[in-house]
Amino acid sequence: MRFMMIVKASPQSEAGIMPGEDLLKAMADYHEELAKAGVLLDGNGLHPSDKGWRISWKGGRKTVTDGPFAETKELIAGYTLIHVQSREEAQEWAKRFPNPGFDDGEIEIRQLFELDDFVQGETIERFRAMGMTEEK
Repeated sequence: MRFMMIVKASPQSEAGIMPGEDLLKAMADYHEELAKAGVLLDGNGLHPSDKGWRISWKGGRKTVTDGPFAETKELIAGYTLIHVQSREEAQEWAKRFPNPGFDDGEIEIRQLFELDDFVQGETIERFRAMGMTEEK
């Protein structure tokens, strides 16, 4: 089972304020533990939304909107992707995640779909051929 720990943005992360040495050390220690346990797939921080853009579709039309985006609480500042055996194991790892905020922080944990969750057929086999599986 794969889970994504989504680090919610803060006013500081959206302002481009980089984390201090203490937080960087805590994050490095945590991710090192994940790696040693063999469950870390990926993890990274994201630039503020003013360096990004959104693409939306409405009525068959595509629109590109440059950042920044107003609702900080709806933005993502980073993520960690893990592969574990159960939801409970993912929760245990998530509880150990360092506070990613300057004062207050929040992470959201979501399970990723696996190819076996979908109706099997030629299209799913195309995704498997691209290497899009739960295997590390």
